[in-house]
Parts: sequence; structure tokens; C-alpha cells
Amino acid sequence: MTSVKEGFKQVLGALPFTAELDWYLRLRGAPVRGFKLDQLDEVLADWQAQAAASPHISNSGRKVFIFSTLRYWVSHTALMGLTFAGLGHDVTLSYIPYNDWTSPVSPYDLRQRGLYVRKVLRQAEPTIKVLPLLEQPSTSHLPEELQQAVQAVTIRDVQYTEQLEEIDIHGDLYALRLERNLDAAQAAFQWMERDRPDVLITPNGMILEFGAVYEVAKQLNIPVVSYEFGEQRQRIWFSQNSSVMLQDTDAVWAARKNKPFTNEQLEKVKDLFAARQGATLWQNFSRQWQEASSEGEAGVREKLDLDERPIILLAANVIGDSLTLGRQVFSDSMTDWVKRTVSFFLDKQDVQFILRSHPGERYLNGPSIIAEAEKVIPELPENFRIISAQNPINTYDLVSIADLGLVYTTTVGMEMAMSGLPVVVTGKTHYRGKGFTIDPTSWDEYFSTLEKALESPKKTKPPEEQVNLAWQYAYNFFFSFPRPFPWHLWYFWDDVPEQPISEVLSPEGLKKFADTFDYMVGKPVDWAEL
Repeated sequence: MTSVKEGFKQVLGALPFTAELDWYLRLRGAPVRGFKLDQLDEVLADWQAQAAASPHISNSGRKVFIFSTLRYWVSHTALMGLTFAGLGHDVTLSYIPYNDWTSPVSPYDLRQRGLYVRKVLRQAEPTIKVLPLLEQPSTSHLPEELQQAVQAVTIRDVQYTEQLEEIDIHGDLYALRLERNLDAAQAAFQWMERDRPDVLITPNGMILEFGAVYEVAKQLNIPVVSYEFGEQRQRIWFSQNSSVMLQDTDAVWAARKNKPFTNEQLEKVKDLFAARQGATLWQNFSRQWQEASSEGEAGVREKLDLDERPIILLAANVIGDSLTLGRQVFSDSMTDWVKRTVSFFLDKQDVQFILRSHPGERYLNGPSIIAEAEKVIPELPENFRIISAQNPINTYDLVSIADLGLVYTTTVGMEMAMSGLPVVVTGKTHYRGKGFTIDPTSWDEYFSTLEKALESPKKTKPPEEQVNLAWQYAYNFFFSFPRPFPWHLWYFWDDVPEQPISEVLSPEGLKKFADTFDYMVGKPVDWAEL
């Protein structure tokens, strides 16, 4: 129920200048509740001065449009925009001052937030232009194809937020997300159609207003670069004219798979793999992939009371994760695939079936894949083992005892192949079709593949050359595909003092980062030379 105060704001929000007068006279330009940029406010003038002093600022660059929302992305894109301006590009930084994507905001509060963010970002001018997107004229009509694309973004928003693959498009969250995505798309469409940047840069590209603006650029045939951050510091994922969350490695693999794979490269990826298996951190990787230490093959067999029958390991993703949404090949969804696979194995008493839920489930509030699987299990067969996210079993111990791996998009599938395990991949993941996995394209082909593998699981092992190919691919996925970049989103305020703009734009800094900056404003990537 709307409070009296919120209802009053709704009324005042419809009146011109009320929010503005209140912010200037009562709040005196102070930060607005729910959207503070204190750290950015303290340093932005200094960033602007460093960018303006760059020896490259007079270069003839590209017309770059950068879009963001959410306060942490606003800070990150402000620094990125000034850096590109320091390299000579004509930068417009656009934003929407939302603090989260699930809570309604009154027009009154949104207008005050807009005033506050505009006040902070004004310190970046005139080195970059600042464009409050929702304050721009907007079209009331979008092309039908674009409307459908924005609706698809909205569905992913709800799936991602609720960690569900089947959602209610009549619910409040869908209505809120659709309204916001359409507002962003309508304003972006009119501005980009009129001003036509050379390239749009936006985080993610699949969900939220990022996805809506990304789809506008696609509709207008404007090149778009989307980017995100993984577990490596000083590395960035980016993608040209596709969402970075698709992790499209086709170009890098085509350019590098026939290059020599050196012993030094092999040892590097082996060290990383050992850390992932052993639940330890490694070099600039900030994530510990397992919390449970390895117990070895004998230990995990004893703990799970397993016998000598062949073992089938299904390693699931988190439901609704952005690396699973929209990745179906022949199933309706990841959940659909898991349920039908579980049903298939219910009467296969000559094998042992292990369903491993993703360890990441323990940090999230959505439903477990186990709950979905149990809907098709009337009674747990004696040859089934269900391992929850909370169960302290190391996933790599399970890989070491398995005879066949089944995956949707999880990176564990690639690591299964590296371990010499035959792996059946059923979703559109980055390593599908790279030459070392089994990749069915229909239910019939999938079940036929399983039946054939079950006839003689030991004989399904991939040949040595495929295992070697998996190691080579893994090296390129972890060390070639992510490019050098100075400021990681997760550690932004630690990274910035260590690598200020002035140092990044110095000759030493540009030796590290110039190629990445060029690619992020749309220069074609020559993966063979990296």
C-alpha cells in the first residue's frame, strides 16, 4: 500500500518545478536518499583535469555514446568516458539515476535524483558531454521489431531477478521492468537516430536498461560494444555487436586454435585448473570456485556410498543466471533439460546418476534445481545421488570419478573435457562446438547419444587430441579472451588510486591498455595478433 507521504509525492511529482525547488531550497543540493555518489563527487574534478591534460586529447577520435544506470556503473562509466575523451574521442555520457531495478520510484524522487546526479557529473564537463537520458525528448512509437526485443529484455529481467525460467508477465515486476525499459528505449531511439554516434558502449547488453538501449543501437545499425567483468582483476570481457554475456569466443578460437600451444601456456592453465580443483585463489583471480577441499576419488566414493557401476554426472547451473537465460538449443530451458534428463535415468539401474546443483545457489534466494528435479522423481532410486549447493563436496572430485558428464552451460563442462571425460553439452555455451564436446541439436539426438554412451561408457572417452584441444581452448578462454583493463567494477575504488587516468594514458599505461581501449570504441579485433 502506498504511504501518505509517497502519495503526496506522486501528486507533487506531477506539478512542474516542485521537486526542483524542494531540492534547491530544502536539501540545498545534497545527495538524495537512495542514490549517493559521494566518492565520485570527491574525485571527479580531478579525473577531469587529468583527462583534459592528456597529450592525446586533440587526436581525431570517434563519436562515442556511453550509457549506464545504477550508481556503481555511473561511477565506472564516468571514468571510462573521461579516459576515452583523453584519447581524443568525442564522448557523450548518458545515464538514468535508478538505484535498483525492482523498486518503483516516484517522479518526484526521480527528478531530485536527476538533479543531484547532474550536479555531480557536471564536473566532467566540458571534457565529456553529459546527457540525462530520461530528460531528453522521446518517441512515442518504436518499430515493432524493437518493441519485441525490449519485451524479450524484460522477460530476462524478471527471470534474472526472480531466478525463475517461467515467469508471470502479468505481475508487478514485469510491468515495472517493461515501463522502464520502454522509457529508456524511446528516449535512446530518438537521440541516437538524430545524433548517430559511431559506437554505443554499455555494460552487459542483455538485461535492464542496458539491454533496452543495446537493442536500440542494433535496430539503428549503430555498432555497439558491451562489456562486463569476470573474476580476474585488471581484465575485462567485451563484445562487439553482441551481448558480452554470450561469451562469444568463436573469433578468438578461429584465430588461435591453429597456433602452437606452448608448454609455458599449458603450465599456466594447469596451475589455474589446480587452484580451481583445490579450492584456492590463484594470481589475479578473485574468486574461490569451491569451498570444499578435495578428498580424492576414494574419499568421495565412500562419502556417497558409490559402487563400481558407471557414474553419470549432471552439473547444473543456477536457475535464471544470466549465463543460462536464452541459451536453449532444443530444450525449453535449463530446468526443462534437467527434468527430462532425470526422467530418462529413473529406470537405468545399471548406472549411478549424480545431480550436482551449482554451489552458487547457496548465495541466492531463488529455487534450487533440486526442487525442480524432485517434481519428476516419485521416489529417489537407490542409484541416484542428489548433491545440494550446501553439501561440502568438491565438484572436481565428482568429475574425477565420473564416466560421462552432462552440462547446460556451466564452465565445469569445459573442465570435464580437460579431465578426459566425455561431455554432452545441451545449451549455447562458449565452448560448445569447439571440437572437444558432444553437442546434440535435438531431443532425439540427445537421448540417442545417451543410449549409445550407456552401452559402453568407458569407450566414450575422448581421444587425447580432443583433450589437448580442450586445454588449449581453456588457455585462450581464460587468458586471451579477457583483455587488459585498469579498473575492475568489483574493486573500482581500490583500483583507481593505484592506476589514475594520468598513468593509464602515459606511454607505459598505453602499452598495456591501448589495444583494449581501441577495441572498445569499435576497432576490429585482430585476435591472431594478441
